[in-house]
Amino acid sequence: MKTILITGAAGNLGGLLANHLKDSGVNLHLLTHKKDVTANLKENPNIKTFKADLSRKETLDDALINVDVIVHFAGILFKNNPEKFLPITNTVYFNNLLEKAKEHKVKRIILISFPHVEGETTIENPAKGKLTGTPTSVHAQTRLEEEKLLFAFEKETACEAVSLRVGMIYSKGILMIDAAKWFAKYKLLGIWKKPTWIHLISTIDFLNATQNAIIKDGINGIYHIGDEGQQTLQEFLDTISTFWGYKKPWHMPLGLIMFAASIFELFSRIFGTRSPLTRDFVKIGMVSYYGDTTRMRNELLQELKYKNFKEASSTFN
Repeated sequence: MKTILITGAAGNLGGLLANHLKDSGVNLHLLTHKKDVTANLKENPNIKTFKADLSRKETLDDALINVDVIVHFAGILFKNNPEKFLPITNTVYFNNLLEKAKEHKVKRIILISFPHVEGETTIENPAKGKLTGTPTSVHAQTRLEEEKLLFAFEKETACEAVSLRVGMIYSKGILMIDAAKWFAKYKLLGIWKKPTWIHLISTIDFLNATQNAIIKDGINGIYHIGDEGQQTLQEFLDTISTFWGYKKPWHMPLGLIMFAASIFELFSRIFGTRSPLTRDFVKIGMVSYYGDTTRMRNELLQELKYKNFKEASSTFN
């Protein structure tokens, strides 16, 4: 029976994957920092939880004992001034994990990434799995550095390196979608006017693809995870707001959105709260992205449950 370590297991996507895998016949090691996992995950005899701090390598040893595969989600989001902490939390901390993975002879490491690391991509010119992109946002720049660290690590060890470059994940229970619903409810949801093409994937299809990346043999390299839909961010938000029965988002000047982001960040800095919007989020959000999913469909997920988000309208409520 394989043993899987999920970092960031108390977070949104890490928690969803843990729940998806809890009855799948694997042992789970769930790595947390400050938050705890949900109670139902503690009741399963095949699940162990570990408190650790990625900034302190020595705290990782217990969680890595007999681990075959690591799925790395851990990171900080929704905090002001991400350009100050992401170069540390996304790269230095990840390198700490790699060093300990080498000591414990982990067989495969899966990094959850996104297509923005290649910069602007489109349906006509999709992301192909390159490491030579020049992204503009700090979120994408530092995630690209993580990918480079991972594939350099693969060359030094016998570990299989996997990057899942995931498009926007959607359904109820995804933080970004739930936040959009809250803003839409109070007629506060806004979006810039310039069309931004996005690649989507339903939560269940993301989880199934990730599960196959964990359990299947011969998986390594970069996989773009996305469905067959072709839509802009503006169309997506307009449509899901209608699903919810709310007014469509305001289409507003970019300067106004950046001003709102700066207010959120200021409030976050003063009161120590989360910042649901940052200026770097806006930067990364404005970049069109679309990935070539050929490898995903051939090796990870031949059949999608939802080919596009309009087929999945019931998952938003």
